[in-house]
Amino acid sequence: MNKILLIIRREYLSRVKKKSFIVMTFLTPLLIAGIYALIGYFTYKGINDTYDKVAVVNDNKILTEKLISDKNIKYEYVNRNLDEMKTSLKKSDYDYVLYLPNFTLQAPNNIQLYGAKQAGLSLNRRISNDIEELIRNQKLKESGIAQSDLDQLKTNVDISTKKIAETGQEEDSSAGASTIIAFIAGILMFMFIMLYGIQVMRGVIEEKTSRIIEVMISSVKPFQLMMGKIIGIAMVGLTQFILWIVLTLTISTAVVSFFANKDDIEKTVAVAKAGQAGTQLSHGSSAIAMQQGPMVDIQKSLAGLPIGKIVTVFIFFFLAGYLFYSALYAAIGSAVDSETETQQFMMPVMMPLLLGYALSLSVVTNDPYGPVAFWLSMIPFTSPIAMVVRLPYGVPNWELALSMFILVVGFIGTVWVAGRIYRVGILMYGKKTTFKEMFKWFSYKG
Repeated sequence: MNKILLIIRREYLSRVKKKSFIVMTFLTPLLIAGIYALIGYFTYKGINDTYDKVAVVNDNKILTEKLISDKNIKYEYVNRNLDEMKTSLKKSDYDYVLYLPNFTLQAPNNIQLYGAKQAGLSLNRRISNDIEELIRNQKLKESGIAQSDLDQLKTNVDISTKKIAETGQEEDSSAGASTIIAFIAGILMFMFIMLYGIQVMRGVIEEKTSRIIEVMISSVKPFQLMMGKIIGIAMVGLTQFILWIVLTLTISTAVVSFFANKDDIEKTVAVAKAGQAGTQLSHGSSAIAMQQGPMVDIQKSLAGLPIGKIVTVFIFFFLAGYLFYSALYAAIGSAVDSETETQQFMMPVMMPLLLGYALSLSVVTNDPYGPVAFWLSMIPFTSPIAMVVRLPYGVPNWELALSMFILVVGFIGTVWVAGRIYRVGILMYGKKTTFKEMFKWFSYKG
């Protein structure tokens, strides 16, 4: 046991003392925050700053209403034929030409959009929605419905979701917040298992090719060496993850507080201006207006989630999932002489993890209580990702306990299998390894 602790200490200190570890530990949360900020900024700019000018050639005698322009798209009806507009499009100040043929309201066919450049998917969808709304309004008007009645047809509905806990009490919940946390947890779990599992494999390959392993084997057993390396790197990953959580929470709290205060100030100014303009607001409505805002909604959504439980369970599944896969990566590293030879062995190990990742972020997030989600969170190869993705939606305690138990049993079995391969492969040199050869190593007695 003392030898394993010495190996753990060596693996841990040799990595956490590196400048690259220190720099990336503190920079990663800032880089991630910066990347998401850039994505949000450019998405917002793309939505709000996009402007297209569309010439509409209307040959339809039924459509008496016109398409309504907005800040992103401007429709101009032109009294010219389609061929003429297509010919002069590049020389005109129009971006696209929209052609409305003479169709019936029941079968709007052959609508065409021409442009000197390829229209994007969002523009195509936006124009389609505008035409659908135009046809719908035309149908309603032909039915004898007045415009004032049409204006009252649109109603914005805001649903406040509640979850009934096992105690019978109501708890605030948010499908959006749960989905965001699920995606983040799934991506981080996949990234951590891959990153630190490959570190184990590379460490084994380096020691094997440098022949340091021959000296170490004279003092410790191969199994002790493998376990010391696996646990040591696991502690490195855990240290980095905890630091990332602390730094991320600090940064996010500061950002949310800043924007929440900014939102309150803006609403105070808006209410004051409304009062100066003669708008009469009751005390109750003013209070509601002051309390509303996107940052407040985010805070309420996160407050309804068991963040402490999510983080604790995430750490358990990270450690157990990492130990499960890193044992296999250690076995692969012991079986080859260079990293280029690992590809044929890595694919069977990575496939279940990739499958769990893909299904968790698609099937599980859409149906977290379905049979696929249940079995993915029970099978040790996929449970580390599937369970942390399900957790924000609420998982029964018995399912969580069963998944943890199966994963621990799976880890013990994996370590036993990997250890039998590792003890032989670590001293094999110059021979191209196959799955058949690894099976023979596993079958050796002693």
